[in-house]
Amino acid sequence: MDKILELTKDLAHEIQMDERFVRMQLAQQAADADEGLQTLIGDFNLKRMALATETAKDDDKKDPDKMKKLDEELRALYAEVMSNENMKAFNVAKAGMDELMNGVSRILTLAAQGVDPDSADMEASCSGNCSTCGGCH
Repeated sequence: MDKILELTKDLAHEIQMDERFVRMQLAQQAADADEGLQTLIGDFNLKRMALATETAKDDDKKDPDKMKKLDEELRALYAEVMSNENMKAFNVAKAGMDELMNGVSRILTLAAQGVDPDSADMEASCSGNCSTCGGCH
């Protein structure tokens, strides 16, 4: 197998041993085991589908009052899901994992553009103006 792919597998194993990965996995398991949270998520998805069905109707068949009510109920369910302690813990853990993966991706992308991996900026610093980006030039 290609050496780079083998090294990538080694990196993947290291990522799976990282505390951020483990924390995210444990938070995911807790969220999955939380019956109340799972019920809320199911209710949210059903409400979202009901709103999508109503929204997809021809204009002359749409019920604006029903759409408004469904939207309000959807927002309330979303707020309830997001305020659940297991969901909060998962979101915090996922943010840590996302930060790690974004750093890995940045380093690899900059290296593929010719930047020395040891000097690759670990923080996202894109201003939207390509002339200020050290990674592109």
